Amino acid sequence: MRWTDIGDEQCSIARTLSVIGDRWTMLVLREAFLRTRRFDDFQRRTGAPRPLLADRLKRLVAEGILERQPYGSRSDRFEYRLTEKGVDLYPVIVSLLTWGDRWMPGESGPPIELQHKACGRSMHPELACPECGEWVGARDMLATASDR
Repeated sequence: MRWTDIGDEQCSIARTLSVIGDRWTMLVLREAFLRTRRFDDFQRRTGAPRPLLADRLKRLVAEGILERQPYGSRSDRFEYRLTEKGVDLYPVIVSLLTWGDRWMPGESGPPIELQHKACGRSMHPELACPECGEWVGARDMLATASDR
C-alpha cells in the first residue's frame, strides 16, 4: 500500500494518520496548543521551511482542524486557531508528550510542564473509564470489531 492511500483504509487510526501523521503536522499542532497563531511564529518555532509549513497549515484548514481568521487592520493577514475538531486532538498531543517525557527526556528533563488550571498542580492527564472512573491502560482494554 502507498502512503497516499492510507486514508482509504477501513481503520480509524489509518484515516487519522492520513491527516496528522507526519512530523511537521504534529509540530504545527503542538504549537497551536501552545497558542501559536501566526504563520511567522509557526515557522520560527517549528523550523519548518515556509512552503512546507504553508502546505501543512492549508491541509489542517481544509480538514477543519484549524481555521484562518483575519487579524489586525490588514485583511490579507491571518492567524490560525484550533476548531472543536482540532481541540479534540488534545489527548493525542498530551499522550505523545507524556510518552516522550518518560522515554525520551532531554538532559535537563521535560521541557514543558502541564498544570491543571483548577488546582494548580503539575500533572500528566490519564485515561479513565467514563462509566466507573477507573484509570485505564492498554492492558485494561479490549478492542472488538464493531457490528456496523
